[in-house]
Amino acid sequence: MLELKTLLLFVLTAVAEIVGCYLPWLWLRQNKSAWLLVPAAASLALFAWLLTLHPAAAGRVYAAYGGVYIVVAIAWLWSVDGIRPTVWDVTGSLVALAGMAIIMFGPRGA
Repeated sequence: MLELKTLLLFVLTAVAEIVGCYLPWLWLRQNKSAWLLVPAAASLALFAWLLTLHPAAAGRVYAAYGGVYIVVAIAWLWSVDGIRPTVWDVTGSLVALAGMAIIMFGPRGA
């Protein structure tokens, strides 16, 4: 159960970070409204807060989070950008996810 909770929290964290970065990208690259910076800032604040909810040490959380971020970013590539991931995108995502699992759920010495 801890593993599922950790994974879901990482997914929410990744979505918050991606939204927080995507909205300024829309403003800068696609000439959308600067008002997008307001929800972007809120999303990035949510991202930072979500990272604090993990019981593990901060450095471990940050390292492992990167693996889930990669998977969510590739899903974003497909669902939002409309670009189908390649076999290499999927393979790299699975390797990153395996790395996250090893870092977060590997046995710890006393």
